[in-house]
Amino acid sequence: MSVKLINMPSLPNIPWEERPAGSSHVLWRYSKNPVIKRDEMPHSNSIFNSAVVPYQGHFAGVFRADNTSRVMDIHSGLSEDGLKWTFDPDPIVFQGDPEVTAFQYRYDPRVCWIEDRYYVTWCNGYHGPTIGVGYTYDFKTFYQMENAYLPFNRNGVLFPRRINGKYVMFSRPSDNGHTPFGDIYVSQSPDMEHWGFHRWVMGTSFPWCSTKIGAGPIPIETSEGWLLIYHGVLTSCNGYVYSYSAALLDIDKPWKVIARAKPYLMSPQMIYEQVGDVQNVTFPCAALVDGDTGRMAIYYGAADTVTGLAFTHVDELVDWVKENA
Repeated sequence: MSVKLINMPSLPNIPWEERPAGSSHVLWRYSKNPVIKRDEMPHSNSIFNSAVVPYQGHFAGVFRADNTSRVMDIHSGLSEDGLKWTFDPDPIVFQGDPEVTAFQYRYDPRVCWIEDRYYVTWCNGYHGPTIGVGYTYDFKTFYQMENAYLPFNRNGVLFPRRINGKYVMFSRPSDNGHTPFGDIYVSQSPDMEHWGFHRWVMGTSFPWCSTKIGAGPIPIETSEGWLLIYHGVLTSCNGYVYSYSAALLDIDKPWKVIARAKPYLMSPQMIYEQVGDVQNVTFPCAALVDGDTGRMAIYYGAADTVTGLAFTHVDELVDWVKENA
């Protein structure tokens, strides 16, 4: 690899499929998508916008599953290969202060290993959408901490280590509805409960993301900077179109953009991305990376209904970002 991965473990059993013959694109879809269908839990209307991490030699995750009453909640799941999943049919019940754990809705989780536990962030209903924060050691018992911000906010994505002694999180301030605006910000915390030192990272610079943007999977630390995959939204004559791309950020000051690709990496072009409960959505929430080979598997929500999987190599993606900045 021309790009060095930092603090990235070996992951020899990463879900993987070679680039299709004749394709030169930096990112390619799993040929058996959707990797997770909408009805793989009892009473699930849809399973999408979910987070996957390595766990005890296999894989675990937290999954958004809207049920047939259309309640938005999150569930835990386990997998040996990252492709076939066993889900807990009951939503996660968080331990903690009842005033904080009281349920309104939960959706779009991310999972991040930091130091000694798996932190979970999600869009949490607390008099409007904000960023819920919790953690688990075993994907069986989950503990909820204080909400990170006041409403309204979405897309809370943690960095996988402290930077200059502080925990760091992306977010996207929003409104109480579908939010026809939004830039990416980064905030810092000494204890994962008190958040401040807010810095603007980047905004809606290109036509494909001219309405709003938001952080996607946990950022990946490389010798070229933090590799961030993020989604962006175009308002078309037929509604929102969700695509995603990538950028490189400064290692010590991640609000400073080193390079940001102008084109999207993926847009909704397959039928399962264009047709569903919400048309025209590709929304990345998790990325697995093998520290030995740089192979990357990206999990993304498709049409707010199912989960897709796509593949790339970290060094190729970093080069693509710099060449297209």
